[in-house]
Amino acid sequence: MKTVLIPEDIAEVGKTYLRERGYAIRMGRGTDKASLLADIADVDAVLFRNEAYDRDVLEAAKHVKVMARHGVGVDKVDLACAEELGIWVTNGATSNSNSVAEMTIGFIIALGRNLLESNKAAHAADYGFRNRKAGMDLEGKTLALLGYGKIGKLVAKKAYYGLGMQVYAYDPLLDQMDKPDYVHKLDHFDDAFRLGDYVSAHYPASEQNNKTITIDQFRLMKQSAYFLNLARGEILVEADLLEALQHGMIAGAALDVLDDEPPKADNPLLGIETLLLTPHNAALTRDAKIRMALFAAQGIDEVLTGKTPSWPVNKPPVPRVHMEAQ
Repeated sequence: MKTVLIPEDIAEVGKTYLRERGYAIRMGRGTDKASLLADIADVDAVLFRNEAYDRDVLEAAKHVKVMARHGVGVDKVDLACAEELGIWVTNGATSNSNSVAEMTIGFIIALGRNLLESNKAAHAADYGFRNRKAGMDLEGKTLALLGYGKIGKLVAKKAYYGLGMQVYAYDPLLDQMDKPDYVHKLDHFDDAFRLGDYVSAHYPASEQNNKTITIDQFRLMKQSAYFLNLARGEILVEADLLEALQHGMIAGAALDVLDDEPPKADNPLLGIETLLLTPHNAALTRDAKIRMALFAAQGIDEVLTGKTPSWPVNKPPVPRVHMEAQ
């Protein structure tokens, strides 16, 4: 019987899918490196969430043939090492895209209509707030997207058809994509910051992409504009966002991700009134958690039964699953 390691729990439907196909499930003792090293040595597959898999952990995974991401991002996995070792890495490419896109629209509305401050004022019976601070209509306002992948496309569609916003997008690969007429191409990264009433980041963390949003970009923005990041905390220089908010360079921001999660108690971003923060849960709706668990379980079963996975992230030239079958 093949064994699947699950370091952090998932929706029951994913575990049921695996058990019904004859797999044993081992719930991990933790997501820290020491726990992973202790748990991974004799399993055949790993269904993982946000934990990190560096070369040390991967080389300890002597029998692992496939690692399936519960979700999409695999920036915490040494993909080159996994490929070298013959380990397939899969994800659930479409499992949470709509959930994150919906949260993005929610952020835009919350920021534009001062929902957090309005809620606080109403609970304090401060109805004078309605005359002190007015929100903005979203119809006709400009949304500038950084990244036009699966999530970016859905945000663009919802913003245009649902809110009547003007939509612009910057993506180095935009010319290779199908793009509706209502999405206007931006030629340069910084153009999004100059133009947008809302600038929303939807591109992955990588060595090339990390720390690409800095004080230089915030200085380009309108004072009435808002910045959103529902991608990865690593792409943003948080100290620069703090400076932009504290000095009124921009009207506000919304983050679902931070560079260090959970944040330390002394993180200066905590408590900033013009910053809407959520605990990296944009993708964690009940519906998306079911899809993420099922898609990851499906990827494991596909590889371990000799099939090509539906959502591969890498392509090992000599998959370990084939080597052990010989």
